[in-house]
Amino acid sequence: MHKVKFRISRVAATVIVAGAASLLGANAGHAQSGFPDRAIRLIVPFPPGGQTDNVSRRLSTTIAPILGQQLVVDNRGGAAGTLGAGEVARAKPDGYTLLVATTSTHALSPVAMAGISYDPIKDFAPIRVIGTGPISVSVHPSVPARTLKQLVADAKAHPGKYSYGSSGVASINHLAGELFKMRAGKLEILHVPYKGAGPALAELIGGQIPMTCTTLSGALPHHRSGRVRTLAVLKEERSTGAPDIPTAIEGGVPGAVAYTYNILLAPAGTPRGAIDFLTGAMNKAMADRAFFDALIKLGVDPVTDSNPGKAAAMLKTELDKWRPLIESLGLKN
Repeated sequence: MHKVKFRISRVAATVIVAGAASLLGANAGHAQSGFPDRAIRLIVPFPPGGQTDNVSRRLSTTIAPILGQQLVVDNRGGAAGTLGAGEVARAKPDGYTLLVATTSTHALSPVAMAGISYDPIKDFAPIRVIGTGPISVSVHPSVPARTLKQLVADAKAHPGKYSYGSSGVASINHLAGELFKMRAGKLEILHVPYKGAGPALAELIGGQIPMTCTTLSGALPHHRSGRVRTLAVLKEERSTGAPDIPTAIEGGVPGAVAYTYNILLAPAGTPRGAIDFLTGAMNKAMADRAFFDALIKLGVDPVTDSNPGKAAAMLKTELDKWRPLIESLGLKN
């Protein structure tokens, strides 16, 4: 009996020692890598105050305790986001400079703009998708259509009757509007570009234009107040933050899917250990209920299941999706 006890104790001791060695090895590996041992810079390639900036600042607050270091937001706006994206592409690939990429920086501008300083696929190491922001179709309350089907029917019956405002030529709002027109049966609706989504929405609210294609986050407060009527979101499923608004697919326009996205990227060549650490930290941040709810409040649908591979696939899919439309519209400089 004593021998059995001794053997069990010796086995237990072996397991404990092995476990301790394993923990020491893991700690030693972490200490050896030392990542992160200082603040990480998060470049937002747009001015303060927009959706991407708001998402980034909420992320910074949420993830700092997880990282054990500050995530410092650095706004580097200009040239539709390509200046900031280019800065990250050229940064030292050590995990201390990151980018919040968008549809503009990685799907539209690389096709529409000549001479940008980076390759949207080769020059970046994806970490994780944060969320997507659906584009919506909204009309002035004076428009008789109460549903997207009714709007499409009226536009087909009266070619040239409608126009829609967007945030500018080759913006996601513009391309979403053109995609909607094409998928709905080549509708004759005039595009009216503005210098930003704000002016377009102001003109819609004032009744100067009958319709806009804009982010749901921009349109939703005015939809809720009754100043505009949002007929549909251009997404595969209804938005988490506005489940009462149907999709364009439900409204009889299959294939009308357009959204912005926020994807966290590092420069290409960033060590795998840093990418894995950042992915794990992001997964913990996305599981934080307060951060999740904050994204929804900002008009962003959180992506709960993502990793570097899925983020890379989304980058390529969105780039391949928009390239033919941009080229067919003659928007490539």
